[in-house]
Amino acid sequence: MFILTSCSKDEANGEIVFFCTQKDDVKAENNEVIEKERRDMTEHAKWQWQQEGTSWKGIGIYHVTLTVPTREALLGTLVIPNNDPAEARVEQTELGRALLACQRSVPIFHPEIQILQYCLMPDHLHSIWYVRSPMKESIRYVAQGFWRAAKKAGRAYSYINACLTGRPMNEREGLPVNEREGLPMNEREGLPMNERGLDWSALSSLASADSRGNPLRELLDGDTYSHLSPIFTEVPFIRPLSRKGQLQTMIRYVQMNPERLATKRLKPGYFRVQKDIEIGGRRYDGVGNVALLTQARYDVVHVRSAMVEEAKHGDASRLRDYMNSRVLLARSGVVMVSPFISPQEKQVQQVLMCEGHPIICLTDNGFRDYYKPADSLFEACAAGRLLILSPWPYDAGKRHISRADCVALNAMAEEICKHLSTS
Repeated sequence: MFILTSCSKDEANGEIVFFCTQKDDVKAENNEVIEKERRDMTEHAKWQWQQEGTSWKGIGIYHVTLTVPTREALLGTLVIPNNDPAEARVEQTELGRALLACQRSVPIFHPEIQILQYCLMPDHLHSIWYVRSPMKESIRYVAQGFWRAAKKAGRAYSYINACLTGRPMNEREGLPVNEREGLPMNEREGLPMNERGLDWSALSSLASADSRGNPLRELLDGDTYSHLSPIFTEVPFIRPLSRKGQLQTMIRYVQMNPERLATKRLKPGYFRVQKDIEIGGRRYDGVGNVALLTQARYDVVHVRSAMVEEAKHGDASRLRDYMNSRVLLARSGVVMVSPFISPQEKQVQQVLMCEGHPIICLTDNGFRDYYKPADSLFEACAAGRLLILSPWPYDAGKRHISRADCVALNAMAEEICKHLSTS
């Protein structure tokens, strides 16, 4: 039996060679892998992700995100020195600093938790929390406490903002507009004016984490305080990182957030969702370089199951030749089109991206608000070498691609190539 194990470049003819190896030759290596996986599973067992009575309370690592739902840049300002995304940073606002202070209190109240990594963005905060020992309460309970502290900081921000601007806080900012619009803020709502010395340095003291000693709640009557906008009106998003490699991937994702946002700001056309792109009578939503639809030649990457079966039974020549032919076509200027679903198609996609060839990728789910491509595709998108198309709207509940979707997307890839090559 033969299996695909690697690919490399043949210097003699410049061809990418996908290697197939006799299964017996890698038996010893596979035994080592199996043994390592067994050790990993033993280590992983203590995490007890969904065990009854311990779910969300045991040792684990979590990605926690708290967002300003309006997407206003209230937490910081993105700065891009020399228009270089690699130098991008976020300068924190007072509200951003207050939010980080709330997060720093989490390990104080819950010593079992360590903050491994965080990144404050203009409108959200990404964090990675490590639960080092089992807790009495669940991670969701802890996140709820963090959220309550963040909302206190948000209300303090709304209060100070109204005082400094000297204008009524409308419904969007938290308080209904008083009918006596013309009166000063202190006469109209009983709120102090800026002349009384209030400034942004008061935010931290007003956003006390102790509800019983909350100075803002003591300063204002209950109805006025309850109507102040908490800013953070949506609960934090919590995602357990349970699979091997997820932690390193998530740390890189969090660290790269400023650079990725800077890239999107500098090249907005490549990252904006474009609606109703018509190709051959079918409409798609897309992200990326739509100019790839005006090239001269197109072809598909579609590895047939028969090729894979032949390789499993010892004859990998047809599979290897087909995969090589896709790379050679791309080198000659052909734009490759595919949903890149199977492992073999993903191998070809990886080679194409590594060599800097343009590709059109079809996806089974649409684009949510504030969509950005995954790490593996982000750089290609920023460089204008990628167009992602979806014939269907975004479905938040979709988790897996169906066989019917696979068949449909491969047929659409053929349809796109045929239409663009003859138009």
